[in-house]
Amino acid sequence: MGEIKVSPDYNWFRSTVPLKKIIVDDDDSKIWSLYDAGPRSIRCPLIFLPPVSGTADVFFQQILALTGWGYRVIALQYPVYWDHLEFCDGFRKLLDHLQLDKVHLFGASLGGFLAQKFAEYTHKSPRVHSLILCNAFSDTSIFNQTWTANSFWLMPAFMLKKIVLGNFSSGPVDPMMADAIDFMVDRLESLGQSELASRLTLNCQNSYVEPHKIRDIPVTIMDVFDQSALSTEAKEEMYKLYPNARRAHLKTGGNFPYLCRSAEVNLYVQVSPAWTPEHVRFRDPKTVLPNSPPLDQQALHRTLR
Repeated sequence: MGEIKVSPDYNWFRSTVPLKKIIVDDDDSKIWSLYDAGPRSIRCPLIFLPPVSGTADVFFQQILALTGWGYRVIALQYPVYWDHLEFCDGFRKLLDHLQLDKVHLFGASLGGFLAQKFAEYTHKSPRVHSLILCNAFSDTSIFNQTWTANSFWLMPAFMLKKIVLGNFSSGPVDPMMADAIDFMVDRLESLGQSELASRLTLNCQNSYVEPHKIRDIPVTIMDVFDQSALSTEAKEEMYKLYPNARRAHLKTGGNFPYLCRSAEVNLYVQVSPAWTPEHVRFRDPKTVLPNSPPLDQQALHRTLR
């Protein structure tokens, strides 16, 4: 069994923060699952969107740390949506249900692409305050699978899982990265055929981001220098698309830095220039989760660029 799944932090998180299920579509089979922690008085929270293989709890280390520092954090798990417009419409309804006018979005891989598409979708009536894009991409054609995107729904679950696992690191990695991979494999196993098929469809369906529609939104590009599923060309394309973006580079971290390099990721989130006083309540004693780490001001200043 993976170390993360049996760790005290993960088990404390699961016993402390309840998983909520919300239906906002006419189709009651479309269920959003989410963890919502931190001060409810904050109306512009940070929302985490997972990769193809992820569930809402892959961001448990961000929830534990950031809520302890006064942030309201929501981590999501998507319902089954088959195209980007359907996802964006469903996500807008979810924000309406939660009575959130604007939000900060942290998206990992597919989550990062969907965050950009939602910002683009709502550009006439903005709902996104800032974007943090972790190992994200701006054009689905980089995966060279647009021609198979419409056939994922036909494939059995084991074949879909094999496709996803093919993007996981296969070479030697350090123990923390190995634990992160084991945890993500376990999360992948928990997903059903329709969930996986729909996510792979969204990941590979022919689409790209229109940057002129979101040029006024503060963007942080977070990526790693070691091996990940994202090619160098895809990273360079992101830099070109957002020339004024803040860059958060991690020396190592692979595909899942929010799990294996969580302290660095959390610090980069904190120093985002988009935070304003009404978006964070530092150390409200009523909302600090037990075992939350103290705020490391020196490390925070070292991370500022």
